[in-house]
Amino acid sequence: MPHLKTRIFDPKDFLAQTGLGRTIMQYPKDKVIFAQGEPSDAVFYIQKGRAKLTVLSPQGKEATITLLGEGDFIGEGCITSDQPLRVASATAVTQCSVLKIEKKAMLDVLHRQNAFSDLFVSYIVGRYNQTQADLVDQLFNSAEKRLARTLLLLARFGKEGRSENVIPKISQETLAEMVGTTRARVNFFMNRFRQLGLIDYNGGLEIHSSLLDIVLHE
Repeated sequence: MPHLKTRIFDPKDFLAQTGLGRTIMQYPKDKVIFAQGEPSDAVFYIQKGRAKLTVLSPQGKEATITLLGEGDFIGEGCITSDQPLRVASATAVTQCSVLKIEKKAMLDVLHRQNAFSDLFVSYIVGRYNQTQADLVDQLFNSAEKRLARTLLLLARFGKEGRSENVIPKISQETLAEMVGTTRARVNFFMNRFRQLGLIDYNGGLEIHSSLLDIVLHE
């Protein structure tokens, strides 16, 4: 009797399909995926689209932390730091297709499947490194450099197989929050970048790799 072939676990398949504890959710633009203060009971994986993370201060002031896209996890704090409540809100910036993974299902696959654990840990380390780089950026770089770096990150510049020349429409107010400057300064630098041919507006914001020169220039 021939041996039955053992099905090899593929993390990409797991993140592409529904299953026990996994549901694919569709969110239109501006729809809240989860809100700050809600129970932190699931991890979300962006299959398509863009979403932003925002925090609300006790005084009611909202700030954008980061923008995330295809291949990114959201709400992973319920796994990495056992947060009982959401410390930020996630909102769709474009039409989003998102896989919702219940906390129990997420913990189960992390414990059982080394391939998925490796993928998730690699992602978390990458996010941590980017957070550290963001802090250094805020402390030592000019607002112009910080804006250029933010635009390159939004275009996923340097991420293998994920570069996007045209990014979804994003307000200058949101960019100002992310960069840590004023809308007027963002407007000034965006106009300068366009005049230098580093960005274009063609039905969306088109980012050219030459924008990297602003980041690297001393």
